[in-house]
Amino acid sequence: MNSKQVDKSLILLVDDMPANLHVLVAALRPDYRIKTATNGEVALELARQQDRPELILLDVMMPGMSGIEVLQHLRESPETLDIPVIFISADTSEQSQLDGLELGADDYLTKPVMPTILKVRVRNLLRRIHSEQERNEAYRKLAETQQRLANEVAEAAKYLRSLLPKPIKQGPIRVDWRFFPSTELGGDSFGYHWVDDDHFAVYLLDVSGHGVGSSLLSVSALDVLRSEALPNTDFREPSQVLKALNTAFSADFHDGMFFTIWYGVFQKSTRKLSYAGGGHPPGLLFNGQRNASNLLRLESQGTLIGITPTQDAEFETKTLELGHFAKLILYSDGVFEVEQTNGEIWELEDLIEFLCTTPNDSFLMDQLLYHVHELHGSDQLADDFSIMEIDWMGRRAEDHRH
Repeated sequence: MNSKQVDKSLILLVDDMPANLHVLVAALRPDYRIKTATNGEVALELARQQDRPELILLDVMMPGMSGIEVLQHLRESPETLDIPVIFISADTSEQSQLDGLELGADDYLTKPVMPTILKVRVRNLLRRIHSEQERNEAYRKLAETQQRLANEVAEAAKYLRSLLPKPIKQGPIRVDWRFFPSTELGGDSFGYHWVDDDHFAVYLLDVSGHGVGSSLLSVSALDVLRSEALPNTDFREPSQVLKALNTAFSADFHDGMFFTIWYGVFQKSTRKLSYAGGGHPPGLLFNGQRNASNLLRLESQGTLIGITPTQDAEFETKTLELGHFAKLILYSDGVFEVEQTNGEIWELEDLIEFLCTTPNDSFLMDQLLYHVHELHGSDQLADDFSIMEIDWMGRRAEDHRH
């Protein structure tokens, strides 16, 4: 068998009358490979061979096993379930044709078969079958690609989450957080570390957009902060850090993306907190019990990181002394810009009221997340939900680095 013959579709012709087979073979052999059978048993055997037919033309009325019985066997076997079948019958009644199609035949031809009609019916059916096969193969490949990408994104999300610092549950400075990205790869990130034995830095940033690009930029900025990799920058001075970030992460070189940030440094020897921000929601500082009378808003008045040219970007460091049992809450705008079920937006003032009226002995961040999900009517939020609570325990930090 030469390569041209292999490329041709294989058709199995089944009829107990040699004269009928001769007509079918004469009409189809020029365009297709042909196998023939004169009874149902041989037809089933040929249909199950490795070189399976792509189409079966099947006589309905045959001695022994009828064409209907052959079709039933074909449809019951996984090997032959999907082979298309055209019934050929001398019964021209509408009911007979309807019965044949309802039994699972793909088409119905009446005898005597006209060769021109036969060719067109066979060609059209095979074209449809081939088109379905190609579409199914394309869907299969697409599904495989989507699954592979989903697996890769899940691995990336797992890796990105591993970069976030572990909560600090012991010592004079304790930090806890909640992070729920709106997609598997979020644009928020945050961190905290000791710059030296006397200075503890804490920061939270929010990259514009969502998905892979935002996540990569977020991780890059987080890595620069953690490793203190900005040149000529004193990481104890918030305004210097933000100025250097604005230079390093210009939106012109990051596909137009930018980010907001709040960056603060606590000096344990003086209990002073220095901070600066770029377009970020204010830090919420409670000096003592968490209520409205103890609240200070630590505003983020600098420009967005990456938007403004370096020479025009301005960031001001502000400093204040922390009271006993001070608590600082940092968060992204996804915590309060929440669309409620009534269509209204839950805003910053609503968040502040919630924080000030929730009992101090409660699990604040868990209650907040639950409340936000209730407001939204879903646990799938439109933006990343990131929040940190930094708690100073009312005594001086020990003289060792944590």
